[in-house]
Amino acid sequence: MSRVYWAKGPILRKTLTVHTGLVIKSTGSWYKVKSDDGGDVVKARMRGRIRLEGMPVTNPIAVGDRVQYEIKKGEAVIRHILPRTNYLARQSPRNTRHLHLLGANVDQAVLVVTVRYPNLKLGFIDRFLLMTEPQDIPVIILINKMDLMDEEDLELAGGLQLLYEGLGYRVLPISAKQGEGLDILRQWLQGKQSLLSGQSGVGKSTLLNSLKPDLQLKTKELSRHTGKGQHSTTFAEMHFLDADTRLIDSPGIKKLSFNNLEPQQVAHNFREFFALSPNCKFGGACLHRQEPGCAVKAALESGQISDLRYTSYLQILEEIESQKHWQRHKDW
Repeated sequence: MSRVYWAKGPILRKTLTVHTGLVIKSTGSWYKVKSDDGGDVVKARMRGRIRLEGMPVTNPIAVGDRVQYEIKKGEAVIRHILPRTNYLARQSPRNTRHLHLLGANVDQAVLVVTVRYPNLKLGFIDRFLLMTEPQDIPVIILINKMDLMDEEDLELAGGLQLLYEGLGYRVLPISAKQGEGLDILRQWLQGKQSLLSGQSGVGKSTLLNSLKPDLQLKTKELSRHTGKGQHSTTFAEMHFLDADTRLIDSPGIKKLSFNNLEPQQVAHNFREFFALSPNCKFGGACLHRQEPGCAVKAALESGQISDLRYTSYLQILEEIESQKHWQRHKDW
């Protein structure tokens, strides 16, 4: 779809055609856009700056965005981002005052984790959910590399599945390498635009190759020195599993921080805490730490709330408050 508008100049009035399309790859300063007119892919750049709800962003355009662009002198220039239904954004690892967009306009997010190879960082799942909960984005948690697990690992994986399914998330144990569980995953992905994320080394590229072998994406082994994953995906890119099924592959995440959030926002986006907060003495203002009459603390003591979730919550609050204190001290 395209429309025509008049671009005014000091002498001439020139007719320009504005195209619309879908951003399918972002490399930082350049973008690949799949045009609505015939599906051609153009390489485009953007002029000007965009802010995200008052927060500066390191990458104003995300894979999954729908944009309007014009072609002038053989070069595609993005002029406008069409309204988003949602987005996923994390604190920039390079600038704590900026956000970094992972993807936009997604129907669901798919988080890949492993118990071993690399070892699961307890709390990482909860941190990822802090990006999706504010946007009401459904999440599928994939526990990958089931073929490499021993009895202890399988017990831990089963515990994670029970915990997060109990909170209303979809959880699926898989082996991307051997194809275990992928038939169910394909059903969950069908007809949707999903974002694929996870820590480096959890097997996202292997998973994509298994879902669509002709992609032939590069994969990397774990670092022998650290036992941690290495980045095989450098830039976010959308892959089409079929005409109606899209999967945005985002670079591996090493750490998630949330200087962009206030402690109250964290409390409201742990869904089981939020459900109990009306019963707290201080209601929605309760941070569920030392406040008297806290329904969340009572549920924790009775075993209704997971110790793991509560520990993650406290660690995130402490990090946010510490970062904000350091930033205020730096600004003095």
